Amino acid sequence: MVEKNSGAEKQLVVFTLGNESYAVDINTVKEIIQLQHVTKLPGTPPSVEGVINLRGSVIPVIDLRKRFEMDQVERNKETRIVVVSCGNSLVGVVVDSVAQVTRIPVESVESASSIFSKEQVEYLLGVVKVNNRLIILLDIDRILTSQEICSLQSLEAKLAADQETREAVPA
Repeated sequence: MVEKNSGAEKQLVVFTLGNESYAVDINTVKEIIQLQHVTKLPGTPPSVEGVINLRGSVIPVIDLRKRFEMDQVERNKETRIVVVSCGNSLVGVVVDSVAQVTRIPVESVESASSIFSKEQVEYLLGVVKVNNRLIILLDIDRILTSQEICSLQSLEAKLAADQETREAVPA
């Protein structure tokens, strides 16, 4: 839950999925990149799109539309991958567009438990009203299911082992 201290602010990266606005704490965001080719991987949960190569680092990519069981839409020039720190790993999340970076008073965050289901509340920090629209605050560390986390951890271990094998083989 978000602490409520008078005068304290929270800086958020706001993005869209469909007609809804979502946000994550800016401190979890490492960078925002244009959509690029995602290499599909067999045996991963449906919301795991695959992996990307980001300046030599292999980053798993999650489709938030699939994760939230939303209808799929055609991706376009506004589609972005938001690279976030999730636990001890970097993960890319595909969003429809990145809208803005904004500051909000911490006390303006309202509990999500009265609006959303128990399953949804698990990965929500709350909601905030900004300029007559609601922004849903996501807890990025809780957005992934245990199955997705296990899948990503085994994927990272396999990719690291493959990299070590390639580096150990003389050219």
